[in-house]
Amino acid sequence: MTKKHPPAWTINMNYERIKEKLEILADAAKYDVSCSSSGSKRQNKNKGLGDSSGMGICHTYTEDGRCVSLLKILLTNVCIFDCAYCVTRKSNDIKRAAFTVQEVVDLTINFYRRNYIEGLFLSSGIFKSPDATMERLIRVAKKLREEENFNGYIHLKSIPGASDELMQEAGLYADRLSVNIEIPTKAGLELLAPDKDHKDFIKPMKAVQNSIQIYKSEKKLIKSTPIYAPAGQSTQMIVGATGESDRDIMYSANFFYDKFKMKRVYYSGYIPVANDSRLPAIGTEVPMMRENRLYQTDWLLRFYGFNVKEILNDTHQNLDMDIDPKLSWALRNLDQFPVDINKADKRMLARVPGIGMRSVGKILSARRFRKLNWEHLKAIGISMNRSKYFMTCDSREFESRDLTSAKIKNLIMLDSSSKYHKNFSNQLNLFS
Repeated sequence: MTKKHPPAWTINMNYERIKEKLEILADAAKYDVSCSSSGSKRQNKNKGLGDSSGMGICHTYTEDGRCVSLLKILLTNVCIFDCAYCVTRKSNDIKRAAFTVQEVVDLTINFYRRNYIEGLFLSSGIFKSPDATMERLIRVAKKLREEENFNGYIHLKSIPGASDELMQEAGLYADRLSVNIEIPTKAGLELLAPDKDHKDFIKPMKAVQNSIQIYKSEKKLIKSTPIYAPAGQSTQMIVGATGESDRDIMYSANFFYDKFKMKRVYYSGYIPVANDSRLPAIGTEVPMMRENRLYQTDWLLRFYGFNVKEILNDTHQNLDMDIDPKLSWALRNLDQFPVDINKADKRMLARVPGIGMRSVGKILSARRFRKLNWEHLKAIGISMNRSKYFMTCDSREFESRDLTSAKIKNLIMLDSSSKYHKNFSNQLNLFS
């Protein structure tokens, strides 16, 4: 049966209404930062539209500087909950709007064909019930896949409290699923969102994790097993809405990585949107540097072999704002340094401030052929202004054995040439 499209005059008549909805619901979606697509390998098939293979589809910049884009909207900003920290809470006097399923499908296809976007990030306020909301989100993804033959990237938000059956179905059409844990601790959630239950956030995570495990097991036996959420799942935490320390935040993140094999945990600094005694005052936004430090710590946990308790613990509950977490750890553990670059194992090389994982690989390869000196290390590209205080090599040009932690820190900060150093708002560098 041939699909019927609405006549041109109908589209023109609806233009202003759709434009207004888009302005409202795209603006409401800007508070959700968990829109990375790394890991998806959905490929184009049957001469369809789009291909998410090997691309990071999110409204951000990749490591090599490429800007990638997606249609990032809410299905509706109507919500039955009254979370104090949320701009779409039911008690907030804002303009409400809702897309129909077909409107989201048409917007996605039209924007893609015009090369405006590379995929869809779809979230929603919770209207009527979690199941009703999740079912509507799934219908959008299903229409795109089955009726429009769209093979581009789709990220759906998992609705807290939605049934396991709906979560299983969602993963058949979406590349990534994510449920925002919102507040890092149960106590914080009870304070700011008393209508919500922490268990409702965990339930869809478990359902998705179980379905991913089943898919991987079945795929080994049956190659034609339908693909399920190839980019896994992620979550997001609001930072600074309540009094959680960086330790509280990162311990929660570590739990989700360990328990549910999250692809990413995102950290979103709270932007005060209401006068509420439970919340920070309007105009007291969370410093960007705090977000940056949390992301750097996250990177150390996932790729550098650090344990969360090494970086944050009872005696060190918050991250330093003036130096990065790896340098901070090294200064507190000078007994483990200096590291001999020509003898140290991969784990210890990765713990030297100023040496990223790429440089670790280069060092391991290069020292198979000769002992490395300072010139070799400079050529490899490590950050010498930091690393030189924590290592030795086949040269005695520099020795730092008698320097204290305070002295090393002062020397590094004085030697820093970052133009952002004065206000501690330097861009996040996750690769060193």
